[in-house]
Amino acid sequence: MTTEEKIFNAARKIFQTKGFAATRMQEIADEAGINKAMLHYCFKNKEQLFEAVFMNAFGQLAPQINLIFNSEDSVFEKIQKFTESYISFVIENPFLPQFIIQELNSNPGFVQKFMQNPNRPNPQKLLLQIEKEIKLGIIKPINPKQLVLDILSMTIFAFAAPVMVRGIIGLSEEEFHTLMQERKTHSANQIINAIKK
Repeated sequence: MTTEEKIFNAARKIFQTKGFAATRMQEIADEAGINKAMLHYCFKNKEQLFEAVFMNAFGQLAPQINLIFNSEDSVFEKIQKFTESYISFVIENPFLPQFIIQELNSNPGFVQKFMQNPNRPNPQKLLLQIEKEIKLGIIKPINPKQLVLDILSMTIFAFAAPVMVRGIIGLSEEEFHTLMQERKTHSANQIINAIKK
């Protein structure tokens, strides 16, 4: 394992456990089994490391999403595969949605850079397919962009605000985890049942 891989694995573990604000670079260096000077040689500061960990993790997810969006599957199959794939990934990388929200508010430059990445998720083919399946009478008339927004909202929101969701519904961490596992199929079924003719 390379030094960079050790750092990524250590940083992901600490960020997931403690969150960005509470994490210290020394903790990551200790977890990676390197000294702090070596960590700072590779990454100047915690923000740069967090961004690198984020891009590394999202770089694994984006191709999966684009594969689903660009496949020959029906819209219903794509909804099922997207919710399954996204929720499974975020359960393994729970810091991602919260980091995106944090960066949207504090670092618009990073978000702009991320959105210009050619490998970012691109739903254009899905939007055209939704229009086609509406014309074929498979899907009820709906604004395709609203449907994509519904799909994103129903899969992302609970992970973007887990503390609030647990507090409002009164869930333990274990109950929240179980509920999120159920959402892999629940969210897809809710959306499909709402748009199916």
